[in-house]
Amino acid sequence: MRYQRELEGGCGVLGVISTTPIKGKYLFRPLVQMHNRGNGKGGGIAAMGLSPEEWGVDEDILYEDYMLTIAYLDPSVRDEVESEIYSVMNVDFSKRIETLEDYREIGLNVKPPEVLVYFCKPKKSALENFKLFHPELQDSELEDEFVFRNSIKLNKHYYSSDRRAFVLSHGKNMIVLKVVGYAEQVIKYYRLEDISAHVWIGHQRYPTRGRVWHPGGAHPFVGLNDALVHNGDLANYHSIATYLKERECEILFMTDTEVAALLFDMLTRVYKYPIEYAIEAMAPTCERDFCLLSPEKQRVYRAIQSIHARFSPDGPWFFIIAKNYPESGKMSLIGITDTSMLRPQVFALQRRKESIGIIASEKQAIDALLEEVQELGFDPIADAYWNARGGSYTDGGAFIYELTEQGLKITDKFGKDVIADTLPFDVKEPIDRDERAEIEYVLRSGDAYSAFELISQIIDFKEVRDILLKISEEGDEEKECVI
Repeated sequence: MRYQRELEGGCGVLGVISTTPIKGKYLFRPLVQMHNRGNGKGGGIAAMGLSPEEWGVDEDILYEDYMLTIAYLDPSVRDEVESEIYSVMNVDFSKRIETLEDYREIGLNVKPPEVLVYFCKPKKSALENFKLFHPELQDSELEDEFVFRNSIKLNKHYYSSDRRAFVLSHGKNMIVLKVVGYAEQVIKYYRLEDISAHVWIGHQRYPTRGRVWHPGGAHPFVGLNDALVHNGDLANYHSIATYLKERECEILFMTDTEVAALLFDMLTRVYKYPIEYAIEAMAPTCERDFCLLSPEKQRVYRAIQSIHARFSPDGPWFFIIAKNYPESGKMSLIGITDTSMLRPQVFALQRRKESIGIIASEKQAIDALLEEVQELGFDPIADAYWNARGGSYTDGGAFIYELTEQGLKITDKFGKDVIADTLPFDVKEPIDRDERAEIEYVLRSGDAYSAFELISQIIDFKEVRDILLKISEEGDEEKECVI
């Protein structure tokens, strides 16, 4: 008798941030590792912290221009779309994303859209006119909002009505690409194997709601300078969508992931909430954990919840968010777990000469990625793996990896440093310590309790290898004591 194979629940999500750039080819295996969480009907990636040489621009253009990325489902509409873009934008450089000649050679059944990237800035005249309606905005805030609103206008005109084209992303130093397929097929089709980025996120499967058989319905979704992938289902999609619409934020792709990305963007970019408060607005601390917070935290969180609790994402979900801070040069990778914790998540960190942080649905995907990047100086096993408990008063159910010029910093929701003791050390460096003789003596004496007490006092991660090697060298007579 043959039994039908039980499929994994939920989506496959992956995020990586590294002090050294990671090429797209290294994501292939970890994304394939999560095929059990996908069905080939929706996959996507986002890359952030790109290399100017690989995109044919100088550093000033890469860091200062918006990368307006358009998917042309109907290539014949390109001239019309570009006419609208050039009427309000100064385009410094445009680039068509290279593709394979035949999408079917990598197993795709639906031809992915033609994609062009426009490195651009709003024209002064367009900004001056826009400011008449938004006098409260200044400088970069005005530019950001203009670009955001212009993309909504393009999507309403070319996607909502007849699905001819849509904006994939429009942030600085970042790009999103997606297909009706698996996430690694995005890398293959758009020839991203040798494209480098400091931050990557990827997603397998498709959104719970919306046009699931269409590239516009796949993850990631963007705010402005951030991209979000999501494993789960937002039961209160309509209430969040209504909340956003009341604040002039259009819902165009009809997916729960879209509203999650737009909500995060509104909280952090428009309302300027610190990350801690944005996370609290999306995943409120409740019950016993709330009571264990400090009185000051309770006061602030109670105020946040009184405003946002009705529109906080409800249901089982886990978000991975890549976020860019163009003015400071920082980038971050954020993992947020909801309070029900019904979706899997694993965090990992490794520090060597370079540092790498990873978030995924499965530990196997993390280990597959580390195996792939060994040639960059990393080891195949992380220094630390851990999970988040949604809404926890200890860590808030969220962790933030922040990449700055000083390196990779990891904090919890409250801004507290975590995993501070995973410092690099040379595992091949010989260790010659007096404790070896003491260990040998207590092992030969047969006194297991004394041996355990001794090892417990002197052991640390730098000595584990040497101690275990010494123990393994002992003969049969000492085995009982060792065990």
